[in-house]
Amino acid sequence: MSFSLKPNPHFRGVQGPLVLAILDGVGLGAGDEADAVTLAPTPTMDELWAPGYRAALKAHGTAVGLPGDGDMGNSEVGHNAMGAGRVYDQGARRVNKAIASGEIFEGQVWREMVARCAERGTAFHFIGLLSDGNVHSHLDHLEAMLRRAAKDGVRKLFVHALLDGRDVPAQSALDYLDRVEKVLAEIRAGGERAAAIASGGGRMLVTMDRYEADWSVVERGWNTHVRGDARRFSSAREAVETFRAEKPGIGDQMLPAFAIAGEGGAPLGPIEDGDAVACFNFRGDRAIELSRAFEETDFSAFDRGRVPDVYYAGMMEYDGDLHIPSRFLVSPPWISRTMGEYLAKNGVSQLAISETQKFGHVTYFWNGNRSGKFDAEAETYVQVNSEVAPFEERPWMKAAEITDALIDHLERDRPRFVRLNFANGDMVGHTGAYQATLVAMSAIDLQLARLRAAVDRLGGALVVTADHGNADEMYQRDKHGEVVRDPDTGAPQIKTSHTLNPVPFMIYDSGTGSAYEIDEGRAEGAGIASVASTCLELLGFEPPEDYEPSLLRYR
Repeated sequence: MSFSLKPNPHFRGVQGPLVLAILDGVGLGAGDEADAVTLAPTPTMDELWAPGYRAALKAHGTAVGLPGDGDMGNSEVGHNAMGAGRVYDQGARRVNKAIASGEIFEGQVWREMVARCAERGTAFHFIGLLSDGNVHSHLDHLEAMLRRAAKDGVRKLFVHALLDGRDVPAQSALDYLDRVEKVLAEIRAGGERAAAIASGGGRMLVTMDRYEADWSVVERGWNTHVRGDARRFSSAREAVETFRAEKPGIGDQMLPAFAIAGEGGAPLGPIEDGDAVACFNFRGDRAIELSRAFEETDFSAFDRGRVPDVYYAGMMEYDGDLHIPSRFLVSPPWISRTMGEYLAKNGVSQLAISETQKFGHVTYFWNGNRSGKFDAEAETYVQVNSEVAPFEERPWMKAAEITDALIDHLERDRPRFVRLNFANGDMVGHTGAYQATLVAMSAIDLQLARLRAAVDRLGGALVVTADHGNADEMYQRDKHGEVVRDPDTGAPQIKTSHTLNPVPFMIYDSGTGSAYEIDEGRAEGAGIASVASTCLELLGFEPPEDYEPSLLRYR
């Protein structure tokens, strides 16, 4: 297969660098009190939102490979779509099909897991996010696997429940716990099987760290799930209700670790030798570190103490190059011929830069779930270390440091194409802290002003877009679109999850911008997968035929 890119017959390309700035979690909201993107002071973005050089692109649902248009987009599928220039069936969609067809249960990994437990009388443990947000996991998948494992002869089933409150309403954990408890009760009804929730905790404190930002989160999860070493309760419901009483207003994502007590107060379902363990999250970024803790023999991130001899598997392969984990239940989409690969094979220099929280998105996910570089000489990857401090206390995050490093590389190394991610809109938006999110948006805007000036000096162009919405809708809405309010205080109900709103797409090019404009007709209904073709044309290339079409037309 040829990776040769043909010259764009209509446009020779911008003279200087093309900088693609991805504003993570920044959508186009309703412009009302819930919309921190619109209400924040962002003069640079306001100027960039210029007629002829702006568009609203879809970044959720089928536009990014998710099952339906009621499914929120996320950073992983968003960067996959932008980097690939095409739309692939993504995590939830792949798992849905594998469960519906029975593929997952016919696979070797599932059969070996249930056989191990059924023959030895050992336990099958399920660790993952208790949610129907369809971002990291879906409760339907867990329920299907619990029922099938019982049908396949497993006699001990334990769930280690990570509580969401981030991709779903902030205090919705009891709804999900009750639903799982009902399924577990059905499995126990015959009296032949043990089936229960064994441990859990809020996703931001227990187990689900990513990009090695804070290994103590994984260590806490390891101690909780493997040893049952956490505060103990008679049920998960009791744990949640107790934590909420002790700290009114606490969101589910920040709930402490807990373990369920069995006979004599001992942990009900610690993970023991001979057991099987499945991480039922389909999304990889917050499942990789847990997988490493279970599988690596030379693991050094924290002291695991006793390491049980278990059969571990992920819902999917979370890292296709590093093969993490070594066993998985459903194969991920195979994404080849990404924009990054085309540019590398055509000798085009590239720079990818972000802080730790989103570094994997501008590298691994952008490159089609591939670690490493296509061409070490042509590509430069820069990671700016994130702070451990809560995002609402540092809403500016590392945006300025990213811009400092980027401008230095632009002026010194002159990369032809740059992709960067400002994580503020997503990470601060997820906290639900409205004022902090306003500050986050202003911090991003200041850095965009600096980037615009830099590309001006170098004769380049700046493209600004996003991977999904978040900060654009900080409050819950009812079915009529009205902000939901507390009946007693009148305060708006906080929303911490992603949105279904479109995202902005803007081009700034002071040098050659008069040669083209965004085709409004083509942009109507387009998704963020069109970012790749548009950027390729701005670089002076003709996009591959099977890429989603460019948004440009030429004067």
